Amino acid sequence: MNKPEVVFNYIGNLPECPTWDDNTNTLLWTDITEQEIHRFSPQTKSHSVLSFNEEVGCFALREKGGFILAMRTGIFLSNKQGEIESQVCQNPNNPPLARFNDGGVDPQGRFFAGTYWAPKTYNAALLVRVDSDLKANVVQCDILGANGLAFSPDKQWMYTSDTPNHVIYRTPINENSELGLRETFKKFPINNGRPDGAAVDIEGCYWTAMFDGYRILRISPEGEVLEEHLLPVRCPTMVCFGGQDMKTLYITTTRQNMDEIELAKNPLSGSLFAIRTKVPGMIKPNFIEI
Repeated sequence: MNKPEVVFNYIGNLPECPTWDDNTNTLLWTDITEQEIHRFSPQTKSHSVLSFNEEVGCFALREKGGFILAMRTGIFLSNKQGEIESQVCQNPNNPPLARFNDGGVDPQGRFFAGTYWAPKTYNAALLVRVDSDLKANVVQCDILGANGLAFSPDKQWMYTSDTPNHVIYRTPINENSELGLRETFKKFPINNGRPDGAAVDIEGCYWTAMFDGYRILRISPEGEVLEEHLLPVRCPTMVCFGGQDMKTLYITTTRQNMDEIELAKNPLSGSLFAIRTKVPGMIKPNFIEI
């Protein structure tokens, strides 16, 4: 088992949505509560930050350049400097109670973003899809906290997780790239970590960050845990593959809502980690507009 290494001298509050830009060989991520997107070059060690006026739950690179951003109040397009160009849609949830959270792009270049229902009173979060014509539709509901979006290499499955409910789902995708009925892929017991952000490797295995679980899991397409990678922090938030060979797994972690006692025990909470993997990961597609 490879030992996780700290990527560089950085600690955030709620880093999420790590994204490898293979055109520039840089790693990007959002710090949600700080309303920032970060970019880091492993080669040059340069680090830059874009600031926004509200939380960026997730984002993706646009084929035309710039970003598509799922923020608290809605989904927006920006240029590469982070300057907002237009709003795609409003948040279909109640923005004060449910900001956008996890998301990404499918093999067809469509952007998905899910919300997180903060009151945790019932499953009120939603999953939204933005098509290439910039039309947005709610495609799934009955979610408490949307996370774990990833797609199988054969383009037949969409994976998602509902972190507060300790479950990973998978949804079939038909020949017209439309979603079928969601089904449970793997359920986790209480008090041993919760599935958060995820990525898929070229063998179709699903890598999930186990929030509250001090570890990363690699799960086979049949739902069997194949690998476990321990971390020196309690709450990893998401993973992505990167590097020139796509065999570096980058891991974001959080220190949000941790007291001084825990931070003294786990001072690297909020850091970015990396481990080397035997199998390459899938490159995240860019969002395609027509």
